[in-house]
Amino acid sequence: MKSKKLALFTITLLLFMLTGLSGWTGGVAAEPNSGKTYVIGTDITFAPFEFQDVNGKFVGIDMDLLEAIARDQNFKYEVKPLGFNAAVQALESGQVDGVIAGMSITDERKQKFNLSEPYYDSGVVMGIKENNDSIKSYEDLKGNKVAVKTGTEGYRFAESIAAEYGFRIVPFDESSQMYDDVKTGNSVACFDDYPVLRYGVEQNNGLKIVTEMEKGGSYGFAVNKGKNQELMDKFNTGLANLKTSGEYKTILGKYLGEDGSAPISQSRWGLIQESLPALLKGLGKTLLYTIVSLFFAFILGLIFGFMKVSRNRFLRGVATVFVDLFRGIPLIVLAFFIYFGIPQALGFTMPLFLAAILTLSLNAGAYVTEIIRGGIQSVDRGQMEAARSLGLPYRKAMMKIIIPQAIRVMIPAFINQLVITLKDTSILSAIGLVELTQSGKIIIARTFASFDIWLVVAIMYLVVITVLTKISGNLEGRVRRG
Repeated sequence: MKSKKLALFTITLLLFMLTGLSGWTGGVAAEPNSGKTYVIGTDITFAPFEFQDVNGKFVGIDMDLLEAIARDQNFKYEVKPLGFNAAVQALESGQVDGVIAGMSITDERKQKFNLSEPYYDSGVVMGIKENNDSIKSYEDLKGNKVAVKTGTEGYRFAESIAAEYGFRIVPFDESSQMYDDVKTGNSVACFDDYPVLRYGVEQNNGLKIVTEMEKGGSYGFAVNKGKNQELMDKFNTGLANLKTSGEYKTILGKYLGEDGSAPISQSRWGLIQESLPALLKGLGKTLLYTIVSLFFAFILGLIFGFMKVSRNRFLRGVATVFVDLFRGIPLIVLAFFIYFGIPQALGFTMPLFLAAILTLSLNAGAYVTEIIRGGIQSVDRGQMEAARSLGLPYRKAMMKIIIPQAIRVMIPAFINQLVITLKDTSILSAIGLVELTQSGKIIIARTFASFDIWLVVAIMYLVVITVLTKISGNLEGRVRRG
């Protein structure tokens, strides 16, 4: 009996040991998956830390570290590519659980966020156009403009020495835009984080580094204060495990080592062919957002348009407030308010698709309201009076006599609004909407081929808008003949 108990105890002990060993990661054992999927905001144009490869996958030092840490600590995550500024605002408003985007650890950010242990120590260097031999030191910047990317160590460093060396700062939201400003000669130099500028130079971005690296800050992973502490603990533990196992060093070497920075050699036509699938996908989303938002905008326009011509003073007042409010607020401000402001104030998460549709629909709805009002009021008032004198009710007179005539007047304005809304989708790239313009930015961040990609994007917009205008023009002709 004792031998059976001893055997059972031995088997149980062995099973326990095997179970424990299966969770061993070379550091602290991973906890069971809680079932929650964390939403992680990131930049999309900050190579080599985060960018999109030719297959549409988000890669880079930050992305590889996040993937390895999630595997080590057994949690699921979803990457939300927003751009740096939008990612930080999304974290503040609770739209994402964390941000990994080459975020420098500063005292100001520590007041708002909980920041992880440093995962990369960076520094700042100055870059100039590769054929420029006149700028060799900070003293040569006097009286000139210097490009910087907002939210980076380079921006803070440039700001700290601008008065001393007498140059003006020109801020940009993306590194590729900053580099283009230097290459075109609008700015004589730029300040950027050393690994980012070094990677760009090695990928033939048209610049060269001319200064020694200034001591900079360290990058950290961020969550809101008092929230997602479990995620922060997992990140720190996983990072420590990766450093112990050597995987951390391998990831850095993949992008910053001698074998990881080979320049991309590709013809112009090859680059365009490679980029077309992503651009066409972005175009499809642009058309989707345009059609859906115009559908709701038309409904809003009908409701408030009829209220605007109503005999009821209160209804006219409500419609006037709607038009003045959403026509008077710039589209980008409205997008920020809807996607970042409202969720932060009310404490909920809003899907990006919904925020984009709401923004476009409310903005276009205000203009459609005025189109409908103007079309109805363009019909001679005597026709309504004649219809009423013949005994027709007001509503029937509107539907049978006034509206059919007003539609013919409205069609050109509706076509114009269609074109405007389609182009307005590009503004929403500021909140991370990946449509045609944002798709172009993502490709440029990887290839630094601004001219080629923006030319293709411009042609795609031109072709689509021309085709839609022709179709709408034919429709207008049929309605007028009918």
